Amino acid sequence: MEGVAMALSSSSSSSLLHPLILSRTRRPTNQYPFSIPTFPPPAVITNSAANLRRRSSKCHAVTTSHHPPAMDQNSDNDEAVLFGDPSIEAGRSEERVAVADYDWTEEWYPLYFARDVPDDAPLGLTVFDKQVVVYRDGEGQFRCYEDRCPHRLAKLSEGQITDGKLECLYHGWQFEGGEGKCVKIPQLPAGSTIPKSACVRSYEIRDSQGILWVWMSSRTPPNAKKLPWFESVAKPRYQEVSTIHELPYDHSILLENLMDPAHIPISHDGTDTSTSRKEAQPLLFEVTERSDRGFAGYWGREAEGLTSFLRFQAPCVLSNVREYTDANGEKHYATGLFLCRPAGQGKSMVLVQFGTTKGFKLAKWIPKWFIHNLSCKIFEQDMGFLSSQNEVLMKEKVPTKKLYINLRSSDTWVLEYRKWMDKVGHGMPYHLGHSTISLPLVPAVVEQAPAGFLARASASPPAKGGIMEMHAPNLTSRYFRHVVHCKECLGAFRTFNAARNVLSGAAVALVALAILASQRQWKAFLLVSAGLCLAGVHFTSTVIATKTTNFIRDHKR
Repeated sequence: MEGVAMALSSSSSSSLLHPLILSRTRRPTNQYPFSIPTFPPPAVITNSAANLRRRSSKCHAVTTSHHPPAMDQNSDNDEAVLFGDPSIEAGRSEERVAVADYDWTEEWYPLYFARDVPDDAPLGLTVFDKQVVVYRDGEGQFRCYEDRCPHRLAKLSEGQITDGKLECLYHGWQFEGGEGKCVKIPQLPAGSTIPKSACVRSYEIRDSQGILWVWMSSRTPPNAKKLPWFESVAKPRYQEVSTIHELPYDHSILLENLMDPAHIPISHDGTDTSTSRKEAQPLLFEVTERSDRGFAGYWGREAEGLTSFLRFQAPCVLSNVREYTDANGEKHYATGLFLCRPAGQGKSMVLVQFGTTKGFKLAKWIPKWFIHNLSCKIFEQDMGFLSSQNEVLMKEKVPTKKLYINLRSSDTWVLEYRKWMDKVGHGMPYHLGHSTISLPLVPAVVEQAPAGFLARASASPPAKGGIMEMHAPNLTSRYFRHVVHCKECLGAFRTFNAARNVLSGAAVALVALAILASQRQWKAFLLVSAGLCLAGVHFTSTVIATKTTNFIRDHKR
């Protein structure tokens, strides 16, 4: 892994490992204070039974280090160590929470990397509980519609592209253009015209810096000022490595995890040479901006000072940028972008991009699918406890301040994010804030995989679950979380799978010829060749396993 880390970062830490493993950045001079207006508080959902289950007695922290205990809830130092003790907070009256004017549909949501959208098949995606379908038309333009045929509500993402038009595979209705106009109904009687009501609902979609964004409102025209733009990405000589993952937990938990640098040395211990549990230590944070659109500030290790600049931007964009000067005095930027789209209850999709203006010296020699294996491993290291966290939060049905113990030394961004959710959560389908929550009103949808030869034949990647597929749809599987969404990894999977089949056949044929050969030297040559083919089968099978097998923690030291 050391070679990968060196290829991806010019600093001592590998930026691929986590958004927050980045080095020192220079503070910008254009910082502006924000005033937060005060509004009446939103309704707060409480659970008396859950409150009764809260701790009624104090607990004492135990430490084996030479330092004094970091947390003693009976001490007078709680104010300096904790943001708030849940055992105390649970008994207090609810705080007044300032709220902001917010509508979740009047936002741009990251859908996909433009280069990963299939050329010959529609792509079904979800924003909160709204299902959309994306495809390229005959002119190469991206179109986005509601993923529902107006005829009988079949999923258009299970359809196909015919002459640049999106065709529903149920009855063959075809749609095109930015307005989702229906242009063909095979069952229409001769001489009849297609009714205007046969159109499909369309969404505004834009390609910005290689990322597809969708505007979810049908009432309000797209607001170009809200479309994210990343200055460091636009710098000359910027080079990047990108990856995409579906994850089995809520987008708010995903964002919370990405804002949490304290877990990196522990959860990702030994992932490469830049992470070790011995590096776990207090952290410093300084919030410099707060607004209804998010927050920003600096953070760093206590021993090194404030070294990186992090920004959260509504609705689901997190960026971590460092500015540094090389040995020649030239200024460079290293960027980690994390675009965390809500993909339904208990599901999310993250678009990850790491880049630098200095360039990756060895990146062109390292296959992208190999680098993506490392990113898959990192997400899998966190997946178990993030999924369980999602389960607990939905079960308890109380704000996070009644459950979390937030440390000043590591949880500043987590607290800022949950308090931001307090301000805008009333404008979301559901939210889990620091002091407020609103639970989902729409039950979770259990998606059914497409089936049948026609569905599989017409559905190029990233369609999932067609008949004869190798793996059943499962968001905990590396294959369905990442490979089906990534052209590099899917291409590698298919190439190595084909090579394995060829080598297996060749090995069998060579062994058969060796049996039939009469001369000893030919037998030896054929058997050695068969052995080499079997070695190739083993190698290709190992590579395939990296695309289909999750990282499993053995808990051994």
